[in-house]
Amino acid sequence: MKARGSYKIANRTRALDGLIDPLGRSERRVQRILESLRTEILEGGGGPNLRIRQVFRTPREIFRLELELPQLGYQRTTLLDRDALEELLAEDAIRAVVGMSSLES
Repeated sequence: MKARGSYKIANRTRALDGLIDPLGRSERRVQRILESLRTEILEGGGGPNLRIRQVFRTPREIFRLELELPQLGYQRTTLLDRDALEELLAEDAIRAVVGMSSLES
């Protein structure tokens, strides 16, 4: 029998997110999203299944990344700012898969 008042917290890092400053939480979230995108782009092959378009120029540059994985019946749309897009494309493997032809204004 469990002792009264003792509960297991499944994910301690998420449980403490409320104590971390909002900028720290935001940065960790962006890193998780970018890592997920990297994985899906490398596994999906990029090319014709990936499109990056600029949606806004002002007040901030925003890009729309559309990734389609037909073998899974899956389409993902993600909005990224200029900094996040540059960080995603900083890796040579990603840049080779994406190719500059998929960038549209």
